[in-house]
Amino acid sequence: MFLKFIKDFGLKKIIKKSLSGYKPISSPDPVITVGILLDESYFLEKYGLMKELAANGIAANNIETLSFKEKVKPKEVLDYNFYTRKDISVLGTFDKEAAAAFVNKPFDMLISYYDVEKAPLLLATLKSKAKFKVGFSSIDNRFNNFMISSQAEKYPEFVSELIKYLKILNKI
Repeated sequence: MFLKFIKDFGLKKIIKKSLSGYKPISSPDPVITVGILLDESYFLEKYGLMKELAANGIAANNIETLSFKEKVKPKEVLDYNFYTRKDISVLGTFDKEAAAAFVNKPFDMLISYYDVEKAPLLLATLKSKAKFKVGFSSIDNRFNNFMISSQAEKYPEFVSELIKYLKILNKI
């Protein structure tokens, strides 16, 4: 518990320092590849969200996810990309190869699908090389290019709003 507090404090300092010179870049390119960053402690409908995006015109094979987990049980075997606080170094870099590859991949759009600010999730959003970042309005507006006011549990509503605005912006 205490180590979690210290690590979060350090990550918040790194994020705050990085944000001072950070400007999210927007690209006029259409959205083809999509990365989804999830908080698994609050949202468990990952496959429903992916299915909803695929039903609205984004190819399912162009969607990748990275989930943040608070804890991984010792015998738990997971078949998808995830990371924990232990996978982030003291300097704010990702030690886990899957997380580092996800963050460094230049997605056309990153969906930061979490509505509670947690340092590991904010760090992944900040370090992402995505060209267009979308998130919830409850998160600091400096992290994303576009924010949607919704609740994480209402993913069909989120996706319909996202698709509506992507069409207006000529992204799809």
